[in-house]
Amino acid sequence: MKGRFITIEGIEGVGKTTNLEFIRHTLEAAGKPVVVTREPGGTPLGEEIRSLVLGHRDDGMASDTELLLMFAARAEHLARVIRPALEAGQWVLSDRFTDATYAYQGGGRGIIKGRISVLEQWVQGDLQPDLTLLLDLPVTLGLTRAGRRSAPDRFESEQTAFFERVRQAYLALAAQHPGRYRVIDASQPLDVVQHTIKHALSDFLAAS
Repeated sequence: MKGRFITIEGIEGVGKTTNLEFIRHTLEAAGKPVVVTREPGGTPLGEEIRSLVLGHRDDGMASDTELLLMFAARAEHLARVIRPALEAGQWVLSDRFTDATYAYQGGGRGIIKGRISVLEQWVQGDLQPDLTLLLDLPVTLGLTRAGRRSAPDRFESEQTAFFERVRQAYLALAAQHPGRYRVIDASQPLDVVQHTIKHALSDFLAAS
């Protein structure tokens, strides 16, 4: 029995961490075995790459280097965590996946889509999430929320215009893949956001 693959996406400050736990609890309450993971990261090697990508040691990192590191971490993640879990019938819940690369390295950094898609096909083949929940809110609100929680990482230190491009790239992906995406208005109160998420999950569970 093949498991299901759910991803949660969004810019900084949308509440992914909080809602990831809510999603996990909802799925487990429905009797689904859940593996929670994240990108970049998810494996010991992936977490080391995460520290390189998010840390300030290499603030001048070339965009192509950043892109290749993301896919290096993803290749390990797929081989060690995602594919084995799905093949074992588990449900994988990931904080970001390849859509984040199209949004951040594509929309944000300006790397052309074709270059990203070549790496996507090489690293993951036909594997795609079964459901993607995009938590969306205005950039200024997201950055305000993110600024309250910790010192900014290398991405969070980018200018507002960068995140506007990232957000628009995410919305374009949602429009391109309406069968997979559910766009959640994350500017609403948490209980309203989670009610909307639960409704989307209920529909997905009923169809699975």
